[in-house]
Amino acid sequence: MKFTFFHTVLLLALVGLPLPQQAQEISSIELPEMGDSSGTLMTPEEENEFGEAFFRSLNAQITINQDAEIQQYIQTLGEKLVANSDAPAHPFHFFVVLENDINAFAGPGGYIGVNSGLLIMTEAESELASVMAHEIAHVTQRHLFRAAEAAQRLTIPTMAATLAAILLGSQSPAMGQAAIMAIQAGSVQFQINFTRENEEEADRVGMQALAHAQFDPRSMPTFFERLQQSTRYYGQNIPEFLRTHPVTASRISDTRGRADTYPYKQYPDSLYYQLTKAKIRALTAQDLPEIARYFQDKSAQGTAEQRVVARYGLGLILLKMQKYKEAEAIFLALHDSYPNQVQYVTALAKVAVEAKDIKTALQRYQQLSEQYPDNQEIKMELISTLVKADKPEQAKALMLTLNARVKTSAMYWQMLAQIYSKLLQPIESHRYLAEYYYAMGHTQEAILHIKLAQKAKGMNQFLAAILNERLNFFLIKAHEVQLRH
Repeated sequence: MKFTFFHTVLLLALVGLPLPQQAQEISSIELPEMGDSSGTLMTPEEENEFGEAFFRSLNAQITINQDAEIQQYIQTLGEKLVANSDAPAHPFHFFVVLENDINAFAGPGGYIGVNSGLLIMTEAESELASVMAHEIAHVTQRHLFRAAEAAQRLTIPTMAATLAAILLGSQSPAMGQAAIMAIQAGSVQFQINFTRENEEEADRVGMQALAHAQFDPRSMPTFFERLQQSTRYYGQNIPEFLRTHPVTASRISDTRGRADTYPYKQYPDSLYYQLTKAKIRALTAQDLPEIARYFQDKSAQGTAEQRVVARYGLGLILLKMQKYKEAEAIFLALHDSYPNQVQYVTALAKVAVEAKDIKTALQRYQQLSEQYPDNQEIKMELISTLVKADKPEQAKALMLTLNARVKTSAMYWQMLAQIYSKLLQPIESHRYLAEYYYAMGHTQEAILHIKLAQKAKGMNQFLAAILNERLNFFLIKAHEVQLRH
């Protein structure tokens, strides 16, 4: 599958990303309809390949959250919205980018990212859901899919990396310029002027999914309005979300008018949202004493639930400050009061891990695994603790029980590499490290580990064939990167 310069810029406009200057200065052209005979639509397999390549490119350039509980929350919230959209069977992958910038974006293949800065800025779960519903609508309305017709120039990996780099252009101008240079060879001249229409459609369709999923439709105009009002404090440093999703008075008015057609009722935040927000605030904190004071103050005000969440956040900060006894005291008290809230028990186990009390950590994770046998995140933590406890055979056996979703993650490959290293099987360890690095967008490192695996002792014909096939695959991908630059 290849892409023309036309489709490259069209895709960037539809997804809400900054356009190359060249595309902003050229004359107009009529856009093809879906199914136009001028080209063939991207197949589901090609769209999936495009999405995976896009996500690998992002991984190589920005920090994507690896915390299992945060990932589980954002994926669960996204799937709830998708189930109530007009394309409930469409596969989606939701993730949190650990950046303070206020931004969210939809990529190919249903990959949707939300910056931690935007999540922290939300004052209600429905506000976060409204942003995600908007991005989901970009995908379900085929704003991305339509852009993939009549392709003639760029390969999928090239296009994916270009899209990822331009997305990051505001954070790294040189990176964005390099991406733009990759697509300057196109000769089609036109002007894109329909971004507003796609944004309005995403608002309308997103609000329907939002309401059907039992979130507050009024949260969309409320959040847009607060974003618009906040721009006065940013000066030239306007958040990327506002650059790529312009919030106008008419857009706020339109969404408020639609929201008012829904009956009014209360939409309480889930505890999971509040705990996740506290965890992200702690995870991204730079000034730990300041954030500790923030949570300390919050623990003495608000509702009982809000005070409990603040205590949880304070415990996480104390853990980060390596004040293990104080953190453990907080989590023990929370667990005693709320024995069925899994986050407090996992936090207790994490304290033991960080304090290098592996025996206690193992006991706690084993108890959690028995209490929540289908929780994949707890299984992964138990596997990691088994490796730390020098029990690689048990860890390997438990890996077989993980579901398909986990087995496609980079962390799965990394864990396998650690297990086989403990088992003193360097061929397998390097083989799985290669898969981990490729999933994280580092193809050269993947090639290095495949070559290390090929040099290790204990090779057999079956493993040699696997390594040779993967090496050829990685070399092809590396060559595509070189051509891009």
